[in-house]
Order: sequence, then C-alpha cells, then structure tokens
Amino acid sequence: MMIRKLTATALTTLALTTGSVFASGAGGHTEDVAFSFEGPFGTYDKLQLQRGLKIYTEVCSSCHGLKYVPIRTLSDPGGPELPEDWVRAYAAQFEVPDDSEDAEPGDTRPAKPSDHFPESADPNAPDLSLMAKARAGFHGPEGTGINQLIKGIGGPEHIYSILTGFTGEEKEEAGTTFYENKAFSTGWISMPPPLSGEDVEFDDGAPNDLHSEAKDVAAFLMWAAEPKMMARKKAGFVAVIMLIIFSSLLYLTNKTLWMPVKKQAKEAAKKAARKA
Repeated sequence: MMIRKLTATALTTLALTTGSVFASGAGGHTEDVAFSFEGPFGTYDKLQLQRGLKIYTEVCSSCHGLKYVPIRTLSDPGGPELPEDWVRAYAAQFEVPDDSEDAEPGDTRPAKPSDHFPESADPNAPDLSLMAKARAGFHGPEGTGINQLIKGIGGPEHIYSILTGFTGEEKEEAGTTFYENKAFSTGWISMPPPLSGEDVEFDDGAPNDLHSEAKDVAAFLMWAAEPKMMARKKAGFVAVIMLIIFSSLLYLTNKTLWMPVKKQAKEAAKKAARKA
C-alpha cells in the first residue's frame, strides 16, 4: 500500500511539473537546426563564422554589442581565423575610450585587436556575447535535461528561430510597437525584424536568403559565447579515452592480484568437500 501511494505521488508530481514547464514554454517554438558544431565531434565552420561576423557587423552591431569578446580572437584557431592584418583593420573601424595618460575625458581612439567589441549602442538592446548560452531553447521535464541531451543546448537554434519567426503582424501598447514572433516566449517582441534576406553580400557567393543569414549569425553568436568549444570537446574526448584505459588497467590488475587467492580458496573448498 505504501509503495502504491509513493508511486501515485511521484506520478502526480511529474505530471504537474511537466505540465507547468510545457505551459511556460507554450508561447514560443524553437526550430531544431542542424549546425556543424553539434555533437561530440562537431566543429565550427570557419567560412560560416566569417559570414556571421559580416552579418553582425553590418546589421546587428548598430544596436547590440559583444563586450565580452576580444577582437583578437577573430584570428584564433577554431574561430573565424581571419588573418592578423585583417583583424587590425577590422578593429580600427570601432572607436573606444582613449585610456592613454594624456587623454581628455570623452576622448576616443581607434580600437586595437587587444580591445573588446564595443558595448550595445542601445541601452535597451541586450549584449549578444553570451546570448547563445543564455537561451536554453529546448526544454523537457524539469530537472531531466532529456531534450537538451538529445537536441543540444538550443541557444543558436533559439536565435535562428527568433530571427525567422516574425509573422508580419504588429500592435502598439503604451506607445511601444510590438511585432508578433512565434518563437518568442510571449508571442510578441519589441525588436523589429533585423533580417529580411539579402541584407549582405558574400564574396564566396554563399546564399543570403533569410534562413541562411539567420543560421550564419546564430553560428557566429554561438562561437562568441563558446570560443573554446572545440578545445573543450577535444579535452573531454582525451579524458574519456584515458578513463577507459585506466579502468581496463585496474580491472586487469585486480584479476592478476586476486587470481592466486581465488585459486587457493577453490582448492581448499575441494579438499574440505572430499574430507566431508
């Protein structure tokens, strides 16, 4: 009877928890997008990151910043891997506060690769440095992480879904214009559609329709949030291999050490049985 009561209580709790989670996420739908960096052996696509950087620079940077990302990392292995002279030229287009000794308050200077990307120009626009990690995207029963395990963290998918989720409907409330977005949690967002397709031109002839641009910039923002993802995956893979080898050696050592003892115990048992 006690087991039945505990089982019923557990099932009721799971149903209520799952229902509340689904209800809280019912306002937004996140598309499951295939990115090259997904999975234990996935890697960033260098050309895709370069395209995403261009979209961010020409479209997103007018409002949003990347204040936690050093500009010099654009040349790091595993990232966009821009040549260092390109990174210096790219950094010079930004103005940052002049921190030299003889600078006056309010003075600026061209940014250097050692500087970070500028902060958001609009105080109401969130910084995008950690956006791909801050947005979980996929949700399952609370505490289980099943969807995250199967589909991944979901951050870049959520960004992609927001950028492609505008329906074209608008409404005005308290002097603010809201735009209907099927991926946003409330269904309405104050940000107008930033991408419409063909917003930028790529030198390599890559497609620049809305969905391609959204996927490219979402991949770039994932790199901005996790620039060392490839190194972390490599370290994890090496750690798993070492643990397998170590476990195998422990098992073989245990067999070798205890084999004579077990043999003596069996012989003693046989002798005792014969005497009996």
